Amino acid sequence: MLNADYTPLSYYPLSLWPWQTAIKAVFLDRVDIVATYERQVRSPTSAMKIPSVIALKQYVKPSQYPAFTRFNLFLRDKFACQYCGATRDLTFDHVIPRAYGGRTTWENVATACAPCNLRKGGRTPNEAKMPLHLAPIRPTSWQLQEHGRSFPPNFLHESWHDWLYWDIELEA
Repeated sequence: MLNADYTPLSYYPLSLWPWQTAIKAVFLDRVDIVATYERQVRSPTSAMKIPSVIALKQYVKPSQYPAFTRFNLFLRDKFACQYCGATRDLTFDHVIPRAYGGRTTWENVATACAPCNLRKGGRTPNEAKMPLHLAPIRPTSWQLQEHGRSFPPNFLHESWHDWLYWDIELEA
């Protein structure tokens, strides 16, 4: 799914629609078909190749700031513990513990592996002598999109490649 300017609405998670929704949007004249799969769907009176890349006809302005979700938090922190760098058993940690009045906000929550979260406990990073790799910030949607490019999905159909990475720096 591409925006009207032919840029992906989202890199991670990748903007995907079920084929049924894409075909419905084609018939409602809400999208243009950019590329198709070889497979067809048929009705009693017609046949149509299934769209693999579609573009909206009306531009959707992306929100400046993403929603505060567990997934977006992990994406901001590049799926790594902000205390030790581990990439397994991830959870989140309140930098200023809630017992100290810390709130659940972008600026006070960091990705942590379970062992580090347990070790830090209800203390601040200074009290636990566990400095953060990066200070927690409220990311912009653009920052999350940039981080998302580092984690491509497991499967990318060949017809998608031209639209996903057209704006990356070319190698000399």
